[in-house]
Amino acid sequence: MYSFERGQSASCESSVASETVIGGNIVCGKETDSPNLLFRKQLIWLLLSLAAFFGASFIDWRFVRRSGVLFGLFLLGCSLLLLLFLPGTTRGIHGWFNLGVLNLQPVEPAKLILILILAKYFSRRHIEIANMRHILVSGSYAFVLFFLVLLQPDFGGALVIASVWFGMVMLSGISKKHFFAMLLIGVLSTLFLWAYVFKDYQKQRLFTYLNPLSDVRGSGYNAYQSMVAVGSGKFLGKGVGYGTQSRLQFLPEYETDFIFAAFAEEWGFVGVLLLLLCYGIVIWRVLLNAMHGLSNFEMLYGLGLAILIMSHVVIHVGMNIGLLPVTGITLPFMSYGGTHLFTLFIGLGILMGMRRYKRTAHKDVIQNEFLGIVAE
Repeated sequence: MYSFERGQSASCESSVASETVIGGNIVCGKETDSPNLLFRKQLIWLLLSLAAFFGASFIDWRFVRRSGVLFGLFLLGCSLLLLLFLPGTTRGIHGWFNLGVLNLQPVEPAKLILILILAKYFSRRHIEIANMRHILVSGSYAFVLFFLVLLQPDFGGALVIASVWFGMVMLSGISKKHFFAMLLIGVLSTLFLWAYVFKDYQKQRLFTYLNPLSDVRGSGYNAYQSMVAVGSGKFLGKGVGYGTQSRLQFLPEYETDFIFAAFAEEWGFVGVLLLLLCYGIVIWRVLLNAMHGLSNFEMLYGLGLAILIMSHVVIHVGMNIGLLPVTGITLPFMSYGGTHLFTLFIGLGILMGMRRYKRTAHKDVIQNEFLGIVAE
Protein backbone atom coordinates (compact mmCIF):
# COMPACT_ATOMS: atom_id res chain seq x y z
CA MET A 1 0.00 0.00 0.00
CA TYR A 2 1.39 3.39 -0.96
CA SER A 3 1.71 5.94 1.78
CA PHE A 4 1.02 8.79 -0.65
CA GLU A 5 -2.57 8.54 -1.79
CA ARG A 6 -3.17 10.49 -4.94
CA GLY A 7 -5.40 13.12 -3.42
CA GLN A 8 -3.12 13.72 -0.44
CA SER A 9 0.00 13.60 -2.56
CA ALA A 10 -1.40 16.40 -4.70
CA SER A 11 -1.39 18.72 -1.68
CA CYS A 12 2.32 18.08 -1.15
CA GLU A 13 3.13 18.60 -4.82
CA SER A 14 1.04 21.78 -4.91
CA SER A 15 2.87 23.11 -1.85
CA VAL A 16 6.29 22.51 -3.41
CA ALA A 17 5.15 24.05 -6.69
CA SER A 18 3.75 27.13 -4.91
CA GLU A 19 6.95 27.69 -2.95
CA THR A 20 9.07 27.33 -6.09
CA VAL A 21 6.91 29.70 -8.15
CA ILE A 22 6.83 32.34 -5.41
CA GLY A 23 10.59 32.08 -5.01
CA GLY A 24 11.03 32.43 -8.76
CA ASN A 25 8.92 35.58 -8.74
CA ILE A 26 11.09 37.17 -6.06
CA VAL A 27 14.31 36.11 -7.79
CA CYS A 28 13.00 37.57 -11.04
CA GLY A 29 12.85 41.00 -9.39
CA LYS A 30 16.56 40.98 -8.55
CA GLU A 31 18.38 43.60 -10.61
CA THR A 32 21.59 42.45 -12.31
CA ASP A 33 23.71 43.59 -15.22
CA SER A 34 21.84 41.09 -17.40
CA PRO A 35 18.01 41.26 -17.13
CA ASN A 36 16.49 38.17 -15.46
CA LEU A 37 19.91 36.47 -15.30
CA LEU A 38 19.27 34.92 -11.89
CA PHE A 39 15.78 33.85 -12.91
CA ARG A 40 17.10 32.08 -16.02
CA LYS A 41 19.76 30.29 -13.98
CA GLN A 42 17.19 29.24 -11.41
CA LEU A 43 14.90 28.01 -14.18
CA ILE A 44 17.72 25.85 -15.56
CA TRP A 45 18.31 24.42 -12.11
CA LEU A 46 14.58 23.75 -11.71
CA LEU A 47 14.44 21.80 -14.97
CA LEU A 48 17.53 19.82 -13.97
CA SER A 49 16.01 19.21 -10.53
CA LEU A 50 12.76 17.89 -12.00
CA ALA A 51 14.73 15.55 -14.26
CA ALA A 52 16.77 14.40 -11.26
CA PHE A 53 13.58 13.86 -9.25
CA PHE A 54 12.07 11.54 -11.83
CA GLY A 55 15.40 9.84 -12.39
CA ALA A 56 15.89 9.20 -8.66
CA SER A 57 12.32 7.92 -8.32
CA PHE A 58 13.12 5.13 -10.81
CA ILE A 59 16.18 3.97 -8.86
CA ASP A 60 15.54 0.97 -6.65
CA TRP A 61 16.11 2.28 -3.11
CA ARG A 62 17.63 -1.06 -2.15
CA PHE A 63 20.48 -0.18 -4.49
CA VAL A 64 20.96 3.19 -2.80
CA ARG A 65 21.49 1.59 0.60
CA ARG A 66 24.22 -0.76 -0.61
CA SER A 67 27.55 -0.47 1.16
CA GLY A 68 29.62 0.33 -1.90
CA VAL A 69 27.19 3.00 -3.06
CA LEU A 70 27.01 4.73 0.33
CA PHE A 71 30.74 4.54 0.93
CA GLY A 72 31.38 5.94 -2.55
CA LEU A 73 28.93 8.78 -1.96
CA PHE A 74 30.58 9.61 1.37
CA LEU A 75 34.02 9.75 -0.25
CA LEU A 76 32.61 11.87 -3.07
CA GLY A 77 31.04 14.32 -0.63
CA CYS A 78 34.27 14.64 1.37
CA SER A 79 36.34 15.03 -1.80
CA LEU A 80 34.17 17.86 -3.13
CA LEU A 81 34.43 19.68 0.19
CA LEU A 82 38.20 19.21 0.26
CA LEU A 83 38.57 20.53 -3.29
CA LEU A 84 37.26 23.89 -2.07
CA PHE A 85 40.57 24.39 -0.28
CA LEU A 86 42.68 24.03 -3.43
CA PRO A 87 44.27 27.23 -4.80
CA GLY A 88 42.23 28.81 -7.54
CA THR A 89 38.83 27.57 -6.35
CA THR A 90 36.15 29.96 -5.22
CA ARG A 91 35.90 29.87 -1.45
CA GLY A 92 34.51 32.10 1.25
CA ILE A 93 31.37 31.74 3.28
CA HIS A 94 29.47 30.35 0.29
CA GLY A 95 31.95 27.62 -0.64
CA TRP A 96 30.99 26.86 -4.22
CA PHE A 97 32.52 25.83 -7.52
CA ASN A 98 32.01 28.08 -10.52
CA LEU A 99 31.02 25.83 -13.43
CA GLY A 100 30.50 28.71 -15.82
CA VAL A 101 26.76 28.80 -16.42
CA LEU A 102 25.94 27.29 -13.01
CA ASN A 103 27.52 27.12 -9.56
CA LEU A 104 27.87 24.01 -7.41
CA GLN A 105 27.73 24.14 -3.61
CA PRO A 106 29.16 20.84 -2.24
CA VAL A 107 27.68 21.24 1.24
CA GLU A 108 24.16 20.61 -0.07
CA PRO A 109 24.65 17.04 -1.41
CA ALA A 110 26.76 16.31 1.68
CA LYS A 111 23.64 16.79 3.83
CA LEU A 112 21.67 14.20 1.84
CA ILE A 113 24.61 11.79 1.84
CA LEU A 114 24.77 12.02 5.63
CA ILE A 115 21.07 11.16 5.91
CA LEU A 116 21.56 8.04 3.78
CA ILE A 117 24.62 6.97 5.80
CA LEU A 118 22.90 7.47 9.16
CA ALA A 119 19.71 5.76 7.99
CA LYS A 120 21.72 2.69 7.03
CA TYR A 121 23.79 2.69 10.22
CA PHE A 122 20.89 3.15 12.64
CA SER A 123 18.63 0.75 10.73
CA ARG A 124 20.99 -2.07 11.73
CA ARG A 125 21.42 -0.91 15.32
CA HIS A 126 18.02 0.32 16.37
CA ILE A 127 17.98 -2.10 19.31
CA GLU A 128 21.45 -1.12 20.54
CA ILE A 129 21.31 2.60 19.83
CA ALA A 130 21.39 3.28 23.58
CA ASN A 131 24.99 2.06 23.50
CA MET A 132 27.27 5.12 23.51
CA ARG A 133 29.59 3.41 21.05
CA HIS A 134 27.01 3.62 18.26
CA ILE A 135 26.36 7.29 18.97
CA LEU A 136 30.06 8.07 18.70
CA VAL A 137 30.53 6.00 15.53
CA SER A 138 27.55 7.63 13.82
CA GLY A 139 28.81 10.99 15.02
CA SER A 140 32.14 10.39 13.30
CA TYR A 141 30.45 10.64 9.90
CA ALA A 142 28.70 13.86 10.85
CA PHE A 143 31.84 15.31 12.41
CA VAL A 144 33.95 14.81 9.27
CA LEU A 145 31.40 16.68 7.13
CA PHE A 146 30.73 19.23 9.89
CA PHE A 147 34.43 20.03 10.25
CA LEU A 148 35.05 20.36 6.50
CA VAL A 149 32.05 22.67 6.09
CA LEU A 150 32.97 24.76 9.13
CA LEU A 151 36.47 25.35 7.75
CA GLN A 152 35.10 27.00 4.57
CA PRO A 153 33.79 28.77 6.76
CA ASP A 154 30.05 28.03 6.53
CA PHE A 155 28.56 27.98 10.02
CA GLY A 156 25.00 27.74 8.71
CA GLY A 157 25.71 24.61 6.68
CA ALA A 158 27.61 23.06 9.59
CA LEU A 159 24.69 23.82 11.90
CA VAL A 160 22.26 21.99 9.59
CA ILE A 161 24.57 18.95 9.44
CA ALA A 162 24.74 18.88 13.24
CA SER A 163 20.95 19.25 13.45
CA VAL A 164 20.38 16.33 11.07
CA TRP A 165 22.68 14.05 13.07
CA PHE A 166 21.27 15.11 16.44
CA GLY A 167 17.67 14.74 15.25
CA MET A 168 18.22 11.29 13.78
CA VAL A 169 20.01 10.13 16.93
CA MET A 170 17.16 11.38 19.10
CA LEU A 171 14.47 9.75 16.95
CA SER A 172 16.41 6.50 16.71
CA GLY A 173 16.22 6.12 20.49
CA ILE A 174 18.67 7.34 23.13
CA SER A 175 18.91 7.14 26.93
CA LYS A 176 18.58 10.22 29.14
CA LYS A 177 22.15 9.74 30.37
CA HIS A 178 23.55 9.86 26.86
CA PHE A 179 21.26 12.76 25.97
CA PHE A 180 22.72 14.94 28.72
CA ALA A 181 26.22 13.72 27.84
CA MET A 182 25.63 14.90 24.25
CA LEU A 183 24.43 18.28 25.52
CA LEU A 184 27.59 18.65 27.59
CA ILE A 185 29.75 17.72 24.61
CA GLY A 186 27.82 20.24 22.53
CA VAL A 187 28.44 23.04 25.03
CA LEU A 188 32.15 22.24 25.30
CA SER A 189 32.44 22.01 21.51
CA THR A 190 30.75 25.38 21.12
CA LEU A 191 33.20 26.97 23.56
CA PHE A 192 36.11 25.44 21.64
CA LEU A 193 34.75 26.64 18.29
CA TRP A 194 34.23 30.13 19.70
CA ALA A 195 37.80 30.32 20.97
CA TYR A 196 39.69 28.71 18.09
CA VAL A 197 37.53 28.35 14.96
CA PHE A 198 34.97 31.14 14.62
CA LYS A 199 36.04 34.14 12.56
CA ASP A 200 35.65 37.68 13.87
CA TYR A 201 32.68 38.40 11.59
CA GLN A 202 30.91 35.27 12.88
CA LYS A 203 31.40 36.39 16.48
CA GLN A 204 30.18 39.84 15.57
CA ARG A 205 26.98 38.32 14.16
CA LEU A 206 26.24 36.80 17.56
CA PHE A 207 26.88 40.11 19.32
CA THR A 208 24.58 41.79 16.81
CA TYR A 209 21.93 39.13 17.44
CA LEU A 210 22.04 39.86 21.18
CA ASN A 211 21.73 43.59 20.49
CA PRO A 212 20.51 44.12 16.89
CA LEU A 213 20.22 47.91 17.26
CA SER A 214 23.82 48.35 18.40
CA ASP A 215 25.20 48.79 14.87
CA VAL A 216 22.38 49.12 12.33
CA ARG A 217 24.68 50.72 9.77
CA GLY A 218 27.40 48.11 10.11
CA SER A 219 27.33 44.50 11.29
CA GLY A 220 23.65 44.70 12.25
CA TYR A 221 22.47 46.18 8.95
CA ASN A 222 21.25 42.92 7.40
CA ALA A 223 19.37 41.76 10.49
CA TYR A 224 17.82 45.19 11.02
CA GLN A 225 16.64 45.59 7.42
CA SER A 226 15.22 42.07 7.50
CA MET A 227 13.11 42.82 10.57
CA VAL A 228 11.98 46.12 9.03
CA ALA A 229 10.88 44.28 5.88
CA VAL A 230 8.95 41.65 7.85
CA GLY A 231 7.25 44.24 10.04
CA SER A 232 6.33 46.53 7.14
CA GLY A 233 4.32 43.74 5.51
CA LYS A 234 1.72 44.03 8.29
CA PHE A 235 -1.42 41.90 7.81
CA LEU A 236 -1.98 41.69 4.05
CA GLY A 237 1.39 42.84 2.70
CA LYS A 238 2.29 45.53 0.19
CA GLY A 239 1.46 43.42 -2.85
CA VAL A 240 3.52 41.23 -5.14
CA GLY A 241 6.35 43.28 -6.65
CA TYR A 242 5.74 46.26 -4.38
CA GLY A 243 8.12 45.45 -1.55
CA THR A 244 10.14 48.62 -1.01
CA GLN A 245 12.80 47.09 1.23
CA SER A 246 13.61 44.32 -1.24
CA ARG A 247 12.88 45.83 -4.65
CA LEU A 248 14.75 49.05 -3.79
CA GLN A 249 17.75 47.04 -2.60
CA PHE A 250 17.61 48.10 1.07
CA LEU A 251 17.35 44.42 2.00
CA PRO A 252 20.56 42.64 0.90
CA GLU A 253 20.57 39.14 -0.57
CA TYR A 254 16.78 39.11 -0.59
CA GLU A 255 16.73 36.39 -3.23
CA THR A 256 18.69 33.97 -1.01
CA ASP A 257 19.38 34.49 2.70
CA PHE A 258 16.52 36.95 3.26
CA ILE A 259 13.88 35.71 0.85
CA PHE A 260 11.45 35.07 3.70
CA ALA A 261 11.67 38.74 4.72
CA ALA A 262 11.06 39.80 1.11
CA PHE A 263 8.07 37.46 0.94
CA ALA A 264 6.65 38.67 4.27
CA GLU A 265 6.89 42.29 3.12
CA GLU A 266 4.90 41.63 -0.05
CA TRP A 267 2.44 39.02 1.26
CA GLY A 268 2.01 40.07 4.87
CA PHE A 269 1.02 38.00 7.90
CA VAL A 270 -1.65 36.09 5.98
CA GLY A 271 0.83 35.10 3.29
CA VAL A 272 3.35 33.99 5.90
CA LEU A 273 0.75 31.71 7.51
CA LEU A 274 -0.07 30.18 4.12
CA LEU A 275 3.62 29.69 3.36
CA LEU A 276 4.27 27.99 6.69
CA LEU A 277 1.20 25.84 6.06
CA CYS A 278 2.72 24.74 2.74
CA TYR A 279 5.95 23.78 4.48
CA GLY A 280 3.96 21.99 7.15
CA ILE A 281 2.19 19.94 4.47
CA VAL A 282 5.47 18.97 2.80
CA ILE A 283 7.13 17.98 6.08
CA TRP A 284 4.03 16.09 7.23
CA ARG A 285 3.83 14.12 3.98
CA VAL A 286 7.50 13.18 4.25
CA LEU A 287 6.99 12.12 7.87
CA LEU A 288 3.85 10.17 7.00
CA ASN A 289 5.75 8.36 4.29
CA ALA A 290 8.43 7.50 6.86
CA MET A 291 5.85 6.27 9.37
CA HIS A 292 4.47 3.83 6.79
CA GLY A 293 7.88 2.40 5.95
CA LEU A 294 8.18 -1.33 6.57
CA SER A 295 11.95 -1.22 6.93
CA ASN A 296 14.01 0.76 9.40
CA PHE A 297 16.03 2.29 6.56
CA GLU A 298 12.91 3.73 4.92
CA MET A 299 11.61 5.18 8.16
CA LEU A 300 14.92 6.70 9.19
CA TYR A 301 15.59 8.13 5.74
CA GLY A 302 12.18 9.82 5.69
CA LEU A 303 12.74 11.19 9.19
CA GLY A 304 16.16 12.51 8.19
CA LEU A 305 14.77 14.23 5.09
CA ALA A 306 12.01 15.85 7.15
CA ILE A 307 14.58 17.05 9.70
CA LEU A 308 16.68 18.54 6.88
CA ILE A 309 13.77 20.52 5.44
CA MET A 310 12.55 21.58 8.88
CA SER A 311 16.04 22.70 9.96
CA HIS A 312 16.37 24.95 6.92
CA VAL A 313 12.92 26.46 7.46
CA VAL A 314 13.37 27.06 11.20
CA ILE A 315 16.88 28.54 10.91
CA HIS A 316 16.06 30.69 7.87
CA VAL A 317 12.82 32.08 9.29
CA GLY A 318 14.40 32.49 12.72
CA MET A 319 17.25 34.63 11.44
CA ASN A 320 14.90 36.67 9.22
CA ILE A 321 12.72 37.70 12.16
CA GLY A 322 15.60 38.26 14.58
CA LEU A 323 15.19 35.14 16.72
CA LEU A 324 18.45 33.58 15.50
CA PRO A 325 21.82 35.02 14.41
CA VAL A 326 22.32 35.58 10.68
CA THR A 327 24.01 32.44 9.30
CA GLY A 328 23.19 32.38 5.60
CA ILE A 329 20.72 29.50 5.18
CA THR A 330 18.48 29.03 2.16
CA LEU A 331 14.71 28.61 2.40
CA PRO A 332 13.75 25.25 0.80
CA PHE A 333 12.33 25.44 -2.75
CA MET A 334 12.24 29.26 -2.65
CA SER A 335 15.73 30.71 -2.26
CA TYR A 336 17.95 31.25 -5.26
CA GLY A 337 20.49 28.46 -5.19
CA GLY A 338 20.38 25.59 -7.62
CA THR A 339 22.41 23.01 -5.71
CA HIS A 340 20.05 23.12 -2.73
CA LEU A 341 17.00 22.80 -4.99
CA PHE A 342 18.63 19.97 -6.94
CA THR A 343 19.52 18.08 -3.75
CA LEU A 344 16.02 18.39 -2.28
CA PHE A 345 14.40 17.07 -5.44
CA ILE A 346 16.78 14.11 -5.50
CA GLY A 347 15.95 13.46 -1.85
CA LEU A 348 12.23 13.49 -2.61
CA GLY A 349 12.85 11.33 -5.67
CA ILE A 350 14.54 8.66 -3.56
CA LEU A 351 11.52 8.78 -1.24
CA MET A 352 9.23 8.23 -4.22
CA GLY A 353 11.46 5.37 -5.34
CA MET A 354 10.73 3.60 -2.07
CA ARG A 355 7.05 3.84 -2.91
CA ARG A 356 7.50 2.85 -6.55
CA TYR A 357 9.40 -0.33 -5.75
CA LYS A 358 6.92 -1.19 -3.01
CA ARG A 359 7.82 -1.85 0.57
CA THR A 360 9.69 -5.04 1.28
CA ALA A 361 11.02 -5.32 4.81
CA HIS A 362 14.66 -6.27 5.08
CA LYS A 363 16.44 -8.07 7.87
CA ASP A 364 18.29 -5.63 10.12
CA VAL A 365 21.45 -7.57 10.81
CA ILE A 366 24.33 -6.00 12.75
CA GLN A 367 27.26 -5.81 10.37
CA ASN A 368 30.69 -4.17 10.24
CA GLU A 369 30.97 -1.96 13.33
CA PHE A 370 32.49 1.18 11.85
CA LEU A 371 30.68 1.47 8.55
CA GLY A 372 27.63 -0.49 9.54
CA ILE A 373 27.23 -1.24 5.84
CA VAL A 374 28.39 -4.29 3.97
CA ALA A 375 28.00 -5.44 0.40
CA GLU A 376 24.57 -6.87 -0.29
